[in-house]
Amino acid sequence: MPSLRQLTSSLLLATGLLLAACGEDKARVTLKLTDAPGDGIEKAVVTISKVYLKGSVEGEEGKGDVVLLSEPVTTDLLTLANDTADLVTDAEVPAGTYKELRFVITGGYIQVKQDGQSRIFATSANYEGLPEGAQVDGDLQMPSASSSGLKVKFDKDADVTITSDDDQKVILVDFDVAQSFGKEAGNSGKWVMRPIIKGADMRFSGNVEVTLQLGDGLSFPMPGTTQLSGFSAVLINADGSRETMPFTLATNSVAVADFKYLLPGDYQVDLVAPTGVSFTTDIARPAATSVSSGVESDVHFTLTSIDF
Repeated sequence: MPSLRQLTSSLLLATGLLLAACGEDKARVTLKLTDAPGDGIEKAVVTISKVYLKGSVEGEEGKGDVVLLSEPVTTDLLTLANDTADLVTDAEVPAGTYKELRFVITGGYIQVKQDGQSRIFATSANYEGLPEGAQVDGDLQMPSASSSGLKVKFDKDADVTITSDDDQKVILVDFDVAQSFGKEAGNSGKWVMRPIIKGADMRFSGNVEVTLQLGDGLSFPMPGTTQLSGFSAVLINADGSRETMPFTLATNSVAVADFKYLLPGDYQVDLVAPTGVSFTTDIARPAATSVSSGVESDVHFTLTSIDF
């Protein structure tokens, strides 16, 4: 959720599996991708070369790997905050029980802010996903990402069972960017990707709607200078990844920020004011909230004082 959800914020990656009936013993699968943003990371580009389910196909003991994606897809995970993108559409999957979803990542780079400058760390200086003319300042290492693939841990370690008469299902996979990229120990200057990826049935994902309201008697000194839309909401997941979202005015005195595609769990919500503004609210910050299966959580702040 690094910013959070999108590499959350949190990297916040989220993936969906849409399972619909298809034939006598197969289902159709669509794979969706989303992510949690990461503080200080400006870009997080990866090339996903293969995605597969690992398990036990009915009637074929020991032959449980089903490839969903074999053509490389390159994407900037940070463009997917609060959104999803299709990686696979209508792949046929045999009925069976699948214990893992795995991503094989064969290259990538991150662009980070260091000492007031943007620096690029890539898996190689000639990685195909780099912008034309980009200067690579250091190495990005991805242990095991291109061999056995990165395992997606499903909520409560539940297996994924696919049957020919399934109703449509969605599994959301959250790739926490902030927790997945970090500097290598020491002074090598290298960065390392050790992905934190979690999944849950999309039906059981939720959202957090944050509302900010002016208290009675409060107003901004000059219309158009500093308004509620100048504030931002900050969502913090259990691992400490943060996602920041500007408020959108609903009325002159109420603003809203809606964080979508969240896995069930505990979160905190905080506020950030425009530069030079201090404020207090009616409830303590950060405020605790929980996301439950298929439910919207609401956090409401009322400004009780504003100083410019």
